[in-house]
Amino acid sequence: MIPSPGWVRVKRQMWARWSQPSRVRSFILRAWSAAIHEPLRGLHVSGLLVMAVVVAAHIVVLAQSGRPPAESVSLQQLHQALSLAKNGDKQRAMVLTLQLLEGNPKFVPAIKLKAMLLEEAGQTSEAGLAYEEALKLAPNDPDLLLKTGIYKLASGDRDQAIKLLKHCTKILPSDPDAHYYLSQAYHLNGQDEFALAAIRQSLKAEPDNPPVWQKYGELLCGAGDCQAGLRWLLKTQRADAALPRLDFDIAATDYQLMDFAGAAQYATRALDSHPDDRKAIQLLAAADVKLARWQQAKAAYQRVLGFDSNDVDTLLGLGQCELELRNYSAAVERLQSVLRLDPTRLLAHFYLSRAYAAMDRPEASEHEAALHQLMMEQLTFVRSLESEQRESSIKIRAQQLLEAHQEQSAIQLYQQHFKGTSAGAADAYVFVGKLYLFMGESDDGVRCLHHALKLQPNVRGAHTYEGILALKSGDLNKAEQEFQSELANDPNYQTAIAEMGEVRYHQQRWSDAAELLARSRTMTPELLYMLCDSYFHTGNVSEADLNAEAMAAYARNRPDVMRGLLELLMRNGQSDLAKRLSPNIVQ
Repeated sequence: MIPSPGWVRVKRQMWARWSQPSRVRSFILRAWSAAIHEPLRGLHVSGLLVMAVVVAAHIVVLAQSGRPPAESVSLQQLHQALSLAKNGDKQRAMVLTLQLLEGNPKFVPAIKLKAMLLEEAGQTSEAGLAYEEALKLAPNDPDLLLKTGIYKLASGDRDQAIKLLKHCTKILPSDPDAHYYLSQAYHLNGQDEFALAAIRQSLKAEPDNPPVWQKYGELLCGAGDCQAGLRWLLKTQRADAALPRLDFDIAATDYQLMDFAGAAQYATRALDSHPDDRKAIQLLAAADVKLARWQQAKAAYQRVLGFDSNDVDTLLGLGQCELELRNYSAAVERLQSVLRLDPTRLLAHFYLSRAYAAMDRPEASEHEAALHQLMMEQLTFVRSLESEQRESSIKIRAQQLLEAHQEQSAIQLYQQHFKGTSAGAADAYVFVGKLYLFMGESDDGVRCLHHALKLQPNVRGAHTYEGILALKSGDLNKAEQEFQSELANDPNYQTAIAEMGEVRYHQQRWSDAAELLARSRTMTPELLYMLCDSYFHTGNVSEADLNAEAMAAYARNRPDVMRGLLELLMRNGQSDLAKRLSPNIVQ
């Protein structure tokens, strides 16, 4: 959870970080730091008080360094504005600060004060812009790097937050706050390895800080070491049980460790202090399901529906609860509503099969069971494509490099991304060749695919993507040759099997097309359309209907594809199924 800028965790406050080269000034600020560090620890002290200390230090420095009188006057005016704010007259303080900025719009301390006043007034967006404005004038100011980084993090701009907070940690390597928020930014960006490294630096700087222990425990669990994470969370609880979200973090960790009773206990405690915490209610419901406490789980899920009546996970959980409580009609109603909202929810089909069986509706039960099995097999295949899933995170960047005629950089990007895996240089050229083809650069695409085969004759994908290019241009013989070459190297390469099925479909070899497309376990709507059509041509209406339902689930956000499926069903006398699937079309 990201703290909002208005109540960010203040461990030491932002004092003694105003950048200036003077040794005298640095000495004074270190002295002030020593004087106020201990009293401020653990207290929420106004940033205005801190600023007053810093401005006083500035005035002493200017008096000793012979700075121009105008700058000294500006600081004195700033000091006056701070005094007004400390005495509760923040409106006059802001007026004076704005007057000061009219005369000197690049006076960074005044912009900082403006940002602080805005922040304390609850105008967080305006405060963030002011901090960002000051940072442009003082790009190495660690205070501004930290504050702007936090605002970027809260606004969802994680990449920029990481950039600013990393810069801050380079200037102040031992700053615990910068490392703390950097760890949060990495965590939310899915970079848990870097998040752990950052929180360890924060822990090293402040080894006795319970909020840092809490974050460390949370990140350890997120990285898979839940036992160690739980130890840190329980240590935090012994030190400060009132920390926000601590009970929830312990509940979530217990759940991961399959201590469902503990998860339910701590989720209940979290709800005692925050009854409307949606995530805690959802966690309690999930724990009750694991404990087979169906009535309690149902009650929790019903509370979640109060937040969103169309929450698919909640409706699915309620459907399961109604099933286990033997309220079969209610279960069917809930589960059908799940499938109307999201036809890809496989468990809904499984639970429906059980409900229909209990209601003595064997045909409906068998149909739902068969549909669940088909879609489960397809999903299992999709999840097995680990390398293709990993490619997606670098695809856009690689395309940008290719558009900028930096092919070698794209190759290096792939190799760096897959460093430590079995992927080699040939795989990198297949990846780049495939991107070229998708970009319409056929000559470059084929060149890279041929180079990949030269480096490694049995590299996966090179023949397949050249075959797809031939298929696109209508050269079925060339396409078949390439797909057969691929399958000679790897008979189980599902993409090549599916594309070979498409070749047979265009050749109107319906039985072969159906066999290959079914064996490929494809979830691609266009290929599933060909599979349904092939089944209709061979007279296998039941399999055609079953795959039509699966296709409708995967193509629900593609109205043009759905209309083609409905027309196919109508042509083959399946008007009832077409009518049932027509609500799946999302306009």
